[in-house]
Amino acid sequence: MSTIEHFKYDNEIVKKFAIATITFGIVGMLVGLWIALELVFPVLNFDLPYLSFGRLRPLHTNAVIFAFVGNGIFMGVYYSLQRLLKAPMYSKALSNIHFWGWQAIILAAAITLPLGFTSSKEYAELEWPIDIAIAVIWVIFGINMIGTILKRREKHLYVAIWFYLATWVTVTMLHIFNNLEIPVSLFKSYSVFAGVQDALVQWWYGHNAVAFFLTTPYLGLMYYYLPKAANRPVYSYRLSIIHFWALIFIYIWAGPHHLLYTSLPDWAQSLGMVFSLMLIAPSWGGMLNGLLTLRGAWDRVRTDPILKFMVVAITAYGMSTFEGPMMSIKSFNAITHYTDWTIAHVHVGALGWNGMLTFGVLYWLIPKIYRTKLYSVKLANIHFWLGTLGIIFYAVPLYWGGVTQQLMWKQFSPDGFLVYPNFLETVTQIIPMYAIRAFGGLMFFSGLFVMLYNLVKTMVHGNFEAEESASAPAMEKHVTKKGEHWHRVLERKSILLTGLSLVAVAIGGMMEILPMMWVESNVPKIATVEPYTPLELHGRDLYIREGCVGCHSQMIRPFRSETERYGEFSKSGEFIYDRPFLWGSKRTGPDLHRIGGKYSDSWHYNHMIDPQSMSPGSIMPAYPWMVTNDLDTTTTIRKIEVLQMLDTPYPKGFATRANKDLEKQAKGVADRLRSDGVEIERLEDKEIVALIAYLQRLGTDIKKLENPKAKN
Repeated sequence: MSTIEHFKYDNEIVKKFAIATITFGIVGMLVGLWIALELVFPVLNFDLPYLSFGRLRPLHTNAVIFAFVGNGIFMGVYYSLQRLLKAPMYSKALSNIHFWGWQAIILAAAITLPLGFTSSKEYAELEWPIDIAIAVIWVIFGINMIGTILKRREKHLYVAIWFYLATWVTVTMLHIFNNLEIPVSLFKSYSVFAGVQDALVQWWYGHNAVAFFLTTPYLGLMYYYLPKAANRPVYSYRLSIIHFWALIFIYIWAGPHHLLYTSLPDWAQSLGMVFSLMLIAPSWGGMLNGLLTLRGAWDRVRTDPILKFMVVAITAYGMSTFEGPMMSIKSFNAITHYTDWTIAHVHVGALGWNGMLTFGVLYWLIPKIYRTKLYSVKLANIHFWLGTLGIIFYAVPLYWGGVTQQLMWKQFSPDGFLVYPNFLETVTQIIPMYAIRAFGGLMFFSGLFVMLYNLVKTMVHGNFEAEESASAPAMEKHVTKKGEHWHRVLERKSILLTGLSLVAVAIGGMMEILPMMWVESNVPKIATVEPYTPLELHGRDLYIREGCVGCHSQMIRPFRSETERYGEFSKSGEFIYDRPFLWGSKRTGPDLHRIGGKYSDSWHYNHMIDPQSMSPGSIMPAYPWMVTNDLDTTTTIRKIEVLQMLDTPYPKGFATRANKDLEKQAKGVADRLRSDGVEIERLEDKEIVALIAYLQRLGTDIKKLENPKAKN
């Protein structure tokens, strides 16, 4: 007979992560609302670097993904893991290091991103010291989780834990591989990957950050908290097995669907499309397993706001995981990519799936650890409707706007000319839709304050139980019985389960990435493509600092509408010195890959100082600080040396004379500006000159094939 053991669950760590989740939900969505309003009222940029759209956008995405959703994951995992394993966390010290370390990382992001310290990689913008901190804290979380699993009192690992383990091993792999970089300074680095290879690695990471940070841990939370809230068992254990293994194996292959019609080789694009379409099956299997868990409980759904939040969340998950594969079909992607349709799609997942499920878990969890009832069911219902209607008012105008953009971009007259050759016409047309989107965001944001009030009142009226007493029989060694389900056996072997999860997700990554690294024919060389000059290199880094990639692409796809509007379609060999790649995901402004030589230096100067003076009606923010800021050339030597380490063919000894080369080119740009009437003291020393040099270089290398005497 088993000995009954007594122990205590740690609710203190759960409370800390819950409070952080609520706090950063408000902060992250406030920044999101602000940048949504900036697209309607550009004056809200206030001509300040720290409030400009380009710098605030990555702050918003990082705050929502890693601060709000991240803390929500840890809150849900720390509560459910202890109870599923019938054991307290392995180490309170590790729990607290994890909590405070994660908050320190969030604080570092909140400081560095508005200051312009960014790698510009989507969902991985933080620079190398913070990347290292993330890896350390993530490993601490994993040690604490696996240590708890190893000392458990429950033989079988419930489905939620499978998803927690797969999340941990996959995010570890993705984060380390995508952030392989060489430091230039404390907050500047260059990726070891360049151009097309960097694009593939980034979207292998970017798509799977969505998969394994925003999806798999939340599926684990769904499998635990939905049955608890509904007081019903999970619909199908067998379906959960199929859901888990099919999802983690297939998901990792789908990243290239973000790069359809780009310079990525066709084989990689097709591979991403095929596996994306296959994703519908396991994704909808999980959705149906969740919804069918509510069989016999639908009467409660009409009255219980917690179940309402969870049902909308699972429905949003189903919508997103149907829409994503559809957007990976090339003909469909040709319509949706680079438009606001993509933004709508992402936010149905973020606000609907992650947001609404987090709210449901909070409403269920806080009363439990405070040993009381929810303060107001009525207020929770008000929050539910504010959230649901907010998502609708947010997403629908952007779907509408996306279709409008693409139809206008592609429309030709009977004579064969673009009907809207001026890109700005397509921007002003959708500003009303941006306004409706901002209204939807305001509704969703308002619901957070209703939740805040409701949960604070619940806490005040409750009695928090920091350590919850529990007891369970000690786990005895299990003897496998004849005919026992194979997965039941696997669930008892946690290390083996974790290892097999890693193998399942590593296969897809290796099959896509290794050929791109080893087979040179995937990136044909172009003889006239040369490395950036030191001045252009600094200008490119300023372009990255200001977040220009958030609104401008540098990838002309082989469509007639794009080659007529922008010029020759982009070739993979043109990007071999681009670290990181800057192809972009959204065109709020026109593509810039062939902008070099299209306008005069003074046009670019005036456009950066006052965009509306050159493009009336533009919603682009101004960058007046680039005229007053001196260009920092102290890092030039180190930048050249690092790029030489990465096989960029600068001449031997070039680093020591790079600044002289820079000064000569800067003087040429400044002289041309002065000849056009720009009178600024020490103009050749200003950041604006470097940015202009970079913009004038874009897309010009390939012109030398047609005219060998052409100059940059």
